[in-house]
Amino acid sequence: MKKKKKLGFALGCGGSRGVAHIGFLQAMEEAEIRPDFIAGCSMGAVVGAAYAAGMTPQEMKEAVCRLRPLDLVDITVRPGGLFDVRKMRKVLGKYLGDVTFDALKIPFCCVASDMVTQEAVTLGEGNVADAVTASSCIPAIFKPIQMGEMRLVDGGILERIPARQLKDMGADRVVAVDVLGNRRWGNKTSNAVRVLMEVVDILDTRIARYRRQENADVIDVWLEPELGDMSEYSFRHFEEAYESGYRLGREHAEEIAALRR
Repeated sequence: MKKKKKLGFALGCGGSRGVAHIGFLQAMEEAEIRPDFIAGCSMGAVVGAAYAAGMTPQEMKEAVCRLRPLDLVDITVRPGGLFDVRKMRKVLGKYLGDVTFDALKIPFCCVASDMVTQEAVTLGEGNVADAVTASSCIPAIFKPIQMGEMRLVDGGILERIPARQLKDMGADRVVAVDVLGNRRWGNKTSNAVRVLMEVVDILDTRIARYRRQENADVIDVWLEPELGDMSEYSFRHFEEAYESGYRLGREHAEEIAALRR
C-alpha cells in the first residue's frame, strides 16, 4: 500500500490574532486531520505546544477567553523590558505543567531569536513551557530570556512562520498559517510604546515576505485568516479571531487532507 505523507503545521506569531490558530485546529479536528508534526512561533508556539501536549481546541479557547492583561504582565525594575516574563511563564506552566518535548503527544518545536548571534534558534529539547516563553518574549516589552549563552526574544523577529523546521523534523507536506498576513495599521498618532511596536511589526512584515519566498519550496499550502485591522495586542476580539481561523480551516480541509496522498 502507498504510504501516507507526513503532515506538518507551521503556526506563526501574532499575539491575540493567534487565537485564529485555535479555530483552525478545531476545523482540522472536525475533518479528522491531525498533524504528524507542529512548529510554532510566539502565539503559534503557545497554541502548538498546548495542542501537542493534549489540550483540545475547545479547552484552549476557554482558557484564552478567560485571560486578562494583568494575568501576563509583571512590572520589573530590572533592565531589558517593560515587563518581566514571570506571570506569562506561570500561565504557561498552569496548562503545560513540567512536560518536556520528548513527552509530547505530537512532535513539536518552536522558534526564538537569539540577540547574541542574531539568528533564529529552534528549540526542541527540555522544558516546553520555558521554550515557549522564550519564543513569545516580545522585545522591549518583555525582558529577554537567558538560556545558556543565548539571550532569547520573540521568534517572529527573524522567523514568523517556522516552515523549514518541519522539514527538518520529517514532514513531507507543510501547511503554513500566517495570522498576521498583510496587516493594516490605522492613521492615528500613537504613544511612544505603540509606535515602537508598529515599527517592529513593519520590519517583521518585510522580513516575513522575504522568508516566504525563500521557503516557497517547502510550503505546500499557505493560509491567512481574514482579521482586518485587529490588533495583535488587543484582548477584545478573541471570538472573532477564533471564528476566522475556523472558517479558514473548513474552507481548506479537503485541500489539506489531500496532501497526505
